[in-house]
Amino acid sequence: MATTHDYYEILGVERDVSADDIKRSYRRMAMKYHPDKNPGDVEAEAKFKEAAEAYEVLSDTQKRQLYDQYGHAGLRGTSTHDFGHMDAGDIFSMFGDIFGGSFGDGGRRRGSRASRGYDLETQVVLTLEQVASGAQEEIEFTRQDICETCNGSGAKPGSKPIICGACQGQGRVTQSGLGGMFRMVTTCRTCGGAGRVISAKCADCRGSGRQPKSRKLTVKIPAGIHDGQAVRVPGEGEPGATEAPRGDLHVIVRIEEHDLFDRRGNDLVLQMPISFTQAALGAKVDVPIIGGHATLTIKPGTQHGQAFRLTGQGLPDLRSGRNGDLLAVAVIEIPRKLTKRQRELLCEFAETEDHDIMPESRGFWNKIKDNIADFTPHEENAT
Repeated sequence: MATTHDYYEILGVERDVSADDIKRSYRRMAMKYHPDKNPGDVEAEAKFKEAAEAYEVLSDTQKRQLYDQYGHAGLRGTSTHDFGHMDAGDIFSMFGDIFGGSFGDGGRRRGSRASRGYDLETQVVLTLEQVASGAQEEIEFTRQDICETCNGSGAKPGSKPIICGACQGQGRVTQSGLGGMFRMVTTCRTCGGAGRVISAKCADCRGSGRQPKSRKLTVKIPAGIHDGQAVRVPGEGEPGATEAPRGDLHVIVRIEEHDLFDRRGNDLVLQMPISFTQAALGAKVDVPIIGGHATLTIKPGTQHGQAFRLTGQGLPDLRSGRNGDLLAVAVIEIPRKLTKRQRELLCEFAETEDHDIMPESRGFWNKIKDNIADFTPHEENAT
């Protein structure tokens, strides 16, 4: 393999992350360091290829197991690519399935048909209440957009770019090595892969043809969405090549922790404090639910940790729309301080109890007594 750096560190993930997290991290890094976004930046291109190498290993279950157990040595003899000598477009072609077509025909290949623009990502934070009902969120982000002064050409108004003499407009050059035994295709350093050279650059965009612009829009978040899922907004990414469509915007949803509820799929779990008298005698209690309250009947003799199910009071399923349930778990609280009258009443109650054998622990104490009855002391002979 080309690198000896830790693959998890390269992608910025922990060693126990899921395959989806690995894919998501690689996608972000590949889009950030792609040579088309960093023309002439050798360091960015190296990081791009390094991320591709890490993803090739960590996205393959068998290779990942070997790497986790033996490190880079475990990958010797396995089928891997030398990304250091591959063209960026070819790398995108290999992993095109995870980019949602955001780089057109397997990446921005110079000399091929015009490719669509880059996809973008942003985040939105929702409350659990918003997840239950769905939300309309206004988001603001910055994207590279077409320069209005030069209309995206990068050239000073009144001038035009000329064909690059180094690559003859192809955007890539071929180099030979080892006496002509092999050939290596790389991005043209003269034009940065554009195939054209701008002699008189646009003053506003400095020849890039793009300018950062702020954008606001309202995004509809469906009810029942889970943390880490994304809403795709078509056509809100960056502009593509000439006459090519824009990329998309992916809005990643993050969900705040709730003060009362824990989410388990479409169900909600509530730790519900009750007094020991309510647990022993039974009671009707007011239980919080998303957006209101509900009345719950506590049965006499309720035990600590016993769960009560409130059907349909959970969160909606993202696809079917059917609500999950709310599980109210009884947490019996023992008072730390008692009034004189409360202590008297408890003492009277205690006099009616069998202190030696409590009903819920009878089996345990019976075992203790049986073991004591069967126990015969062992005496050692003194010498």
